[in-house]
Amino acid sequence: MLAVHLISFFFSKLKEDPTKKVDRFLHAMRLQDEQLVDISNRFLAEMKKGLSAESLAAAAVKMLPTHVRSTPDGSEKGQFVALDLGGSKFKVLRVKVREDEGINKGGVEMEEKTYPIPKELHEGRAVELFDHVSESLKDFLLEKNMSPEKKHPLAFTFSFPCEHPGLDQGLLLSWCKNYKVRGLQGKDVVQFLRQAIDRTGDMDVDVLAVVNDTVATMMTCGFDDQCCEVGLIIGTGTNACYMEELRHIDMVQGDEGRMCVNTEWGAFGDDGALHDFITDFDRDVDAASLNPGKQTFEKMVSGMYLGELVRLVVLKMAKLGLLFDGHVSDALRTKGKITTADVAAMEEYRNGLKNTKEILTHLHLTPSPDDCVAVQHVSTIVSFRSSNLVAAGLVAILTRIRQNRNLRGLRITVGVDGTVYKTHPQYPKRLHKVVRRLLPDCHVRFVLSECGSSKGAALVAAVAQRLTSQRRKVDEALSLFTLNEEKLQLVKSRMREGLEAGLKSKGCTIKMLPSFVYHTPDGTERGKYLALDLGGTNFRAMLVRFKRQKTRLYHKIYTIPLEIMQGTGEELFDHLAQCVCDFLDYMGLKNVRLPAGFTFSFPCQQSDIDTGTLVSWTKGFKATDCEGEDVVSMLREAIKRRNEFDLDIVALVNDTVGTMMSCAYEDPKCEVGMIAGTGSNLCYMEELRNIEKLEQSNKWGGLGNDRCLEDIITLYDVEVDIHSVNPGKQRFEKLTSGMYLGEIVRQVLLDLTRRGLLFKGHVTETLKTPGIFETKYLSQIESDHLALLQVRSILQQLGLHGTCDDSIIVKEVCGAVSRRAAQMCGAGMAAVVDKIREDRGLERLSITVGVDGALYKLHPHFSQVLKETVGVMAPQCDVTFMPSEEGSGKGAALIAAVVRQKHQMQN
Repeated sequence: MLAVHLISFFFSKLKEDPTKKVDRFLHAMRLQDEQLVDISNRFLAEMKKGLSAESLAAAAVKMLPTHVRSTPDGSEKGQFVALDLGGSKFKVLRVKVREDEGINKGGVEMEEKTYPIPKELHEGRAVELFDHVSESLKDFLLEKNMSPEKKHPLAFTFSFPCEHPGLDQGLLLSWCKNYKVRGLQGKDVVQFLRQAIDRTGDMDVDVLAVVNDTVATMMTCGFDDQCCEVGLIIGTGTNACYMEELRHIDMVQGDEGRMCVNTEWGAFGDDGALHDFITDFDRDVDAASLNPGKQTFEKMVSGMYLGELVRLVVLKMAKLGLLFDGHVSDALRTKGKITTADVAAMEEYRNGLKNTKEILTHLHLTPSPDDCVAVQHVSTIVSFRSSNLVAAGLVAILTRIRQNRNLRGLRITVGVDGTVYKTHPQYPKRLHKVVRRLLPDCHVRFVLSECGSSKGAALVAAVAQRLTSQRRKVDEALSLFTLNEEKLQLVKSRMREGLEAGLKSKGCTIKMLPSFVYHTPDGTERGKYLALDLGGTNFRAMLVRFKRQKTRLYHKIYTIPLEIMQGTGEELFDHLAQCVCDFLDYMGLKNVRLPAGFTFSFPCQQSDIDTGTLVSWTKGFKATDCEGEDVVSMLREAIKRRNEFDLDIVALVNDTVGTMMSCAYEDPKCEVGMIAGTGSNLCYMEELRNIEKLEQSNKWGGLGNDRCLEDIITLYDVEVDIHSVNPGKQRFEKLTSGMYLGEIVRQVLLDLTRRGLLFKGHVTETLKTPGIFETKYLSQIESDHLALLQVRSILQQLGLHGTCDDSIIVKEVCGAVSRRAAQMCGAGMAAVVDKIREDRGLERLSITVGVDGALYKLHPHFSQVLKETVGVMAPQCDVTFMPSEEGSGKGAALIAAVVRQKHQMQN
């Protein structure tokens, strides 16, 4: 007898570990990292298909835009009603955000009541379901003494797949979670809710938003953590949402900013994308479901199906004699007898085996200790596969966000809700571990939604209300820069009046200054000429050689320090003479007396081609003892003081005239020159019968000095003018030139920030610094190819740290200011070309405008808006704009050549 016991004991030791038996049986459910990466890549490809208009129809993962464009920023206020429909129960909530605190200061109060949904309504008529919802809502309002006479903003959490044409519209795509209500698929659930509210009566409710529970979860967690841009549900159903770049969402107009996309990832695999990962147990679950062939991924991971998967595995193993000595009870054969709650209980750390035995006993089974271990391990593998699959999908979403933002690493928060995540003891830890293992460069934080999705729905409504209010105020500010055709006609007529007055009088705001250039080049110009160009913060020396209508140029650029710009006149011209000396030395021409043209881009009264009295400084220059003096004589005297070289300065030229001459060398029809850069100016060929001189340099920057543009000038322009070096002067230039556009933008941004519409109301020292926002930033920020992330990068370089929404507003401000500048230049140009046409008695005029300046050349939209405005305001003129390739320097050399030829002919 002792020998028998010893042999029995020996063979029991040799018995196989029950977990290994399960591992072999469920090997297809045990996913390795390389398989998870493969699944993740497949889901990433499905996301791209769902976002594209071309492939959306065939995409299983629909990637539904939600029209939720922003997460909470802390400034939301008010009281909201929230409805939450998504499972076996229905909740109504009152959510208060105290106005004196704001949501990020603990000012949220919530009251809720849960209403059961009778089983028959799950498969009844849509009208009956929504009447029940509406009656529950009325009961709640009465119970909470919420006045029926006051309009209550409402947010609706509807946790089923919907297409959202707008934030307050949701077209049901399909039912899930054992719902199969008739008459609602393809229709607007908000419209059904509103109609039900009307039928119930005695309620004044404004439905602001409909969202699904995933979006609401993201918003709830975003309340506490503004890095939260992903929402995840792992409960009865499963889903994920995230903030996608709007430019990638083909189904929504616009490309600025972000929008929350509801992936509806439960349908992942419906097109066969997961065919090699689906087991026979998954097929059995699908075949017995209410929607066979649909929601493949959801049936592999969600709480609705995990218990059933475990039951089917245990049943099959029992039938094969691998469990319970082959005994199968009727209860084990019955669908739904093992729940997801049972799965969680079986995996409890301390009581798991005890719970497993109790659950199996309730199924009328007599499990051995090994049976309990094996069944517990089945639960572990099924739930572990669920968390692994969810991790793979989440890794795909995080990878896409990282790729969208061109980041190597990513710091982001995922808001999570759902009974599986909340109640399963091991699920969260497993999920977090796999995500971090597959994305080692990303710092991913998981935040549990404590208040459920209802608070998030209310916050969606609150954010929508805040954005609407903010949008209205921003639009009001930017509307000041909008020029309709009536205002443009006003600018054109005032410019025309100014031109006519300037031709007759010296005391007008538009200085019609003669340049003594009597004709444009004819192509016979020959020889070497020096061109000197002072028009802004740089001084350029250029050697130009003309030979058989071919040009060769050599140049060097020198900076004008601020202390020189605003020092004495003698210091300024001594600095210019030093620069010329350096250039001649550089070119080996120090001992050659060359004819020179001097481009001096400031208002001058010329009495001859080589003399010019400075009328006034512009563009930030304030050098003393210059205004009222002949600038050519001042340069000649500086050259004499240096006594190292000599020049024959034969012509003083404005940059606008130089630009016209440079372009006329290429196109004889060029009779207008325009500068749109640091400054703004224009010249054109005037008729002899109107003046004694043949050509006019039109200093149009002075338009408005007599307050004739008060209808257009904004409070921001007034601030810029007051703090300029020449208050009350060059008013038109201060609206249109690169010297001032950046400062106008800064004034607008400063005002919007002080009003709490930008940068969370935080006014930085940077934003208060005049001149910090250079006009070059307008060109960069308005670039069509620049993503908002790059806009934010530019702002951060300026010490301005804002959100994606802030970047959109900054871009809009830049666009409003630059568009107005281009339109005003276009209206002014229309006045000039129409005058030329009328003076020549032409029905139609064809003319070329030579243009130079960084604003025209570098700004992405300025030139197009300018052309469009001229076309509208001067419809009888065909105007061609010709950029000056070599700038006004070549024009100055050409004028010097023309003058030299004239002198030679006279001699």
